[in-house]
Amino acid sequence: MITPPSAWPFAAIFAVIAVAAAVLCALFIVLLRPLLVRYALARPNARSSHREPTPQGGGIAVIAAMVVVMVGIAVGAPALLGDVSRMALVFVAVIGLAVVGAVDDVRPMDALPRLAAQAVAALVVVLVLPAGLQIFPALPLWLERALMLIGALWFVNLVNFMDGIDWITVAEVVPVTAALAAIGVIGGLPSDATIIALALLGATLGFAPFNRPVAKLFLGDVGSLPIGLLLAWLLILLAGNGFIIAAILLPLYYIADATITLLRRTVAGESIMQAHRSHFYQRATDGGFSVIEIVARIFGANIVLALLAISTLVTPSRELHIGALAAGCLLVGVLLLRFARGKN
Repeated sequence: MITPPSAWPFAAIFAVIAVAAAVLCALFIVLLRPLLVRYALARPNARSSHREPTPQGGGIAVIAAMVVVMVGIAVGAPALLGDVSRMALVFVAVIGLAVVGAVDDVRPMDALPRLAAQAVAALVVVLVLPAGLQIFPALPLWLERALMLIGALWFVNLVNFMDGIDWITVAEVVPVTAALAAIGVIGGLPSDATIIALALLGATLGFAPFNRPVAKLFLGDVGSLPIGLLLAWLLILLAGNGFIIAAILLPLYYIADATITLLRRTVAGESIMQAHRSHFYQRATDGGFSVIEIVARIFGANIVLALLAISTLVTPSRELHIGALAAGCLLVGVLLLRFARGKN
């Protein structure tokens, strides 16, 4: 249980961080878009929901805005970040994964080197976790760290898989990072993680107007891969601080859609590396839902999941925690079923 403080002295600073990241991201997009139109057009394929070639690579602006904000804080107010060297290593992994994504956006890479690069980035963020952090103390630390590595690697790909229609990543990342920032404010995350959540929230909001249906710009692998890595790291920290139910609830829609789809394709003997339109949100577009209708439902579900997650931090009741998880699973299950059945 966490007792919210009566006042939060850094509230104004935190608001400035989010606003600065949003403004920087939008500015970078305006500057970069002519180059992206020329060199990074995403052409429709079997997985696509767009019909016209559209520039991708908006993630460059998202990550660049976060890096500028974090460097500014490291120089101007390093005490807010705690262990600056740890943050530097996290962003080395993030930038490295962004570079891999940028290359893949321009010239698709083979699956094995792409997965190897993702694994290295995931390994870095797992290695810089606090030494005493453990979600399940009954497990040997080496085994839990190995499971965290697998989970982080899956989350990197999960966010990439789900970034298939306009605004869907915005509808996921904004509620999740806003909830993580709120959780940090009430003491559920360290200040450095809270600041990263705020910077990612702001940068995503700066990207949102350009990705509004019908999108003028896509995030691209350069954005979806490092965003997945950052979210995985934040959620591991949250779970390691004793709030595992909250860490499950926040990304529950993405986890359910991507994982069930993967399992269903595996059982059917389909190649999981082949482009497809089997995700529930993709089936919803084929079933008559508009993009706005889909992302509005996902955004609404994520708001409810965020409120359920926060509720588990402010009360010690195990019954409430179980009830919150059950309610979240029911909500996501109903939404997936609705998407699968189609509008008509």
